[in-house]
Amino acid sequence: MPKRILQGTVISDGNDKTIVVNVDRRVRHPLYKKTITRSSKFHAHDESNSCKVGDKVKIIECRPISKKKTWSVLADNDGK
Repeated sequence: MPKRILQGTVISDGNDKTIVVNVDRRVRHPLYKKTITRSSKFHAHDESNSCKVGDKVKIIECRPISKKKTWSVLADNDGK
């Protein structure tokens, strides 16, 4: 089964080698048929501590690293 890749914005980098990424997705409301934005927060492993708050990053599924960390930052991110 292929690993999922998501793109989002870093909202926290306070912990060592961990970032929190906010991922937005647009869904259609089942009753009102209006497009609304839903967001989810994911904890991701950042080995080099290179990501800062506000950066756009891509994260990929990985094995569980800790209780909440099951995502890792893709290596092709250049901090932008």
